[in-house]
Amino acid sequence: MNDTTTKNQPLVDVKGLRVAFSGKEVVHGIDFQIAEGEKLALVGESGSGKTVTALSLLRLVQNADLTGVARLFGPERSQSGNARDLLAIPERELRGIRGKEIAMIFQEPMTALNALYSVGDQISEVLELHEGLSARAAQAAAVQLLADTGIPEPARRARSFPHQLSGGQRQRAMIAMALACKPRLLLADEPTTALDVTVRAQILELLADLQRKYGMAVLLITHDLNLVRRFADRVAVMENGHIVEHGAVATVFDAPQHAYTRKLIDSHPERDVAAVAARADAAPLLEAKALRVSYPVPKPGFAGWFRKGEFIAVQGADFRIVPGETLGVVGESGSGKSTLALAALGLLKHRGELKVDGKGWAVDRASDLALRRTMQVVFQDPFSSLSPRMTVEQIVGEGLRVHAPELDTNARRARSLAALADVGLTEAQFPALLDRYPHEFSGGQRQRLAIARALIVDPQLLVLDEPTSALDVTIQKQVLGLLQRLQRERGLSYLLITHDVEVIRAMAHQVIVMKDGAILETGTVERVLDAPEHPYTQKLVAAALLE
Repeated sequence: MNDTTTKNQPLVDVKGLRVAFSGKEVVHGIDFQIAEGEKLALVGESGSGKTVTALSLLRLVQNADLTGVARLFGPERSQSGNARDLLAIPERELRGIRGKEIAMIFQEPMTALNALYSVGDQISEVLELHEGLSARAAQAAAVQLLADTGIPEPARRARSFPHQLSGGQRQRAMIAMALACKPRLLLADEPTTALDVTVRAQILELLADLQRKYGMAVLLITHDLNLVRRFADRVAVMENGHIVEHGAVATVFDAPQHAYTRKLIDSHPERDVAAVAARADAAPLLEAKALRVSYPVPKPGFAGWFRKGEFIAVQGADFRIVPGETLGVVGESGSGKSTLALAALGLLKHRGELKVDGKGWAVDRASDLALRRTMQVVFQDPFSSLSPRMTVEQIVGEGLRVHAPELDTNARRARSLAALADVGLTEAQFPALLDRYPHEFSGGQRQRLAIARALIVDPQLLVLDEPTSALDVTIQKQVLGLLQRLQRERGLSYLLITHDVEVIRAMAHQVIVMKDGAILETGTVERVLDAPEHPYTQKLVAAALLE
C-alpha cells in the first residue's frame, strides 16, 4: 500500500475480509496490511466497520460470519510456512495469540476492566497465563508496567480497583495490561475518546513512546483525524464497510481523493453565533455569586465514626448569563464543571446566591416548577438519557404533561411534531416517527431527540453537558450547527459544559476555566483562548492546538 509495507515484511496481511451478521454483510471484502513496527490508523464514523474489523482479527465478534484471510507472520519474517490464518486456526491456538502476540486496548476502560479485581491482579493474571510467571513475580512485573505507563505511586495503584482510578489512570492500566506480554501488534480502539484534552495528549505520547520502546505495530481505530495526523504512519479510511482511501498520512490529509475523506477532514467546529448586547445593561437570566457546593466524605480512622469530612466541589464561583448568550465552562474531569451545572439546575444543595430569571431555587414546589420550564438540560450521552422503553412521542411530549397539563393528546402530538421538525426530524424522513424507539436512531439523531425534548416547553436557557463528546466529528458539526441556529432563532441562552476547547471556541461568548472546583480565569472567549493568562488555561489551549 505504500513504501513502509513494501520495504518491510508484513506482520499482518488481510485479504477479502467480510463480516456478516445473520446474512447481512457489514464489512465488504477489504484488504490491508500492517508492517512490523508500523502505525496504521483505521478511520471512519460510527457504523463504518472499523471496530468490527479490528475485533475480527482476534475473532472476538459474537455471532459473526467471517470469511477471507488474515495471515499473521511469525517473528522470523518468513512468508513460507510461517504464517497463521487468524480466521481459520483452532480456537485453542488463537487463545495463545490473544494477549501475547496481539493485544487490545478497548475504548471504555471502566467496562473493559473487571470491577471486582484490583488492576494489579488483572495485569498479573495475563503474565501468569501467557508468561508462566509465579504470582509474586507477576505482581512485581505488574507494578513495573504501571510505572512504565506513568501512573504515580504504582505499587499503591496496583492494589486499587478500577473505580478508584481516574479516567486517564484507568486507560493507563489498560495499556499496561495490553503490553504485559510485549505483543507484536497492538489494537487500540478509540483509546483517547473519553479523555480530557490534556490527558488525551499524555496517552497519545505514552503510546508513541511505548511503541518505539517495544518495536510493536499498532492498528489505531478512531474517528479523530487530529489523532491520526499526530500518531500514524499510514491511514485507511472506511465508509459503510469499504476502505475508500488509503496511503501515507501526509498524502491522504494534504490531497484527499475521495469525497468521504474530504468530508471528514472538513468536519471541524465552525463559529456561527450572533453578537450579544452589552452584558452590563442586560438583566441576567442566570446569576451566581460566591456559589459553593460541598459533599460529606468519611474521615479516616477513628474520627470518621463521629463526624464527616468535607469535599468542596465548587468554591466561590461567580458568573452570569444574559439572554442570547453562551457561557462556556471548560476544564478537565473532576474540575467541578458538572457539579456547577447540577447546582444551576437546582439539583444540588449549595451555598451562596444562585438566581434563575431573578428567582432562587427551593422556595416552593410551584415556584421551582416554573423555573424548570425556564431552564432545561441536554445530557452528554443520548443513549443513556433517553428511556429505551418509551416512544418518541412519550419522550418528547413528557415535558408538556408536567408544564402544560391543559393540552389534550392531539395538541401534545402537534407540539411534539413541531419540536422534532425544529431539530431536523420529520415524518417524511421517518414514517411513524412518534411511534419509534430511541434504538431506531443514530447517535446524532438521538441527540436531536434530546434537544427536542428540552425545547418543547419553550425554555429560555439550556444547560448543555458535553452535548457532542459522544458523537463523531461530522455529527458533532451538525449538532453544533443546530444549536447555533436555534440560539439565533429563539434567543436561547446556553450554559455549555465541555472539556473540548474547540467546541468552546465555536459556541461560547464568555468562558470560565475551572480546576479543582475553583474558577481560575474568566472573560470573553477571544480574550481567554487567544491570550490566556493562567498557566492552566495556557496548558489547555496548548494541548488543543497540538491535536
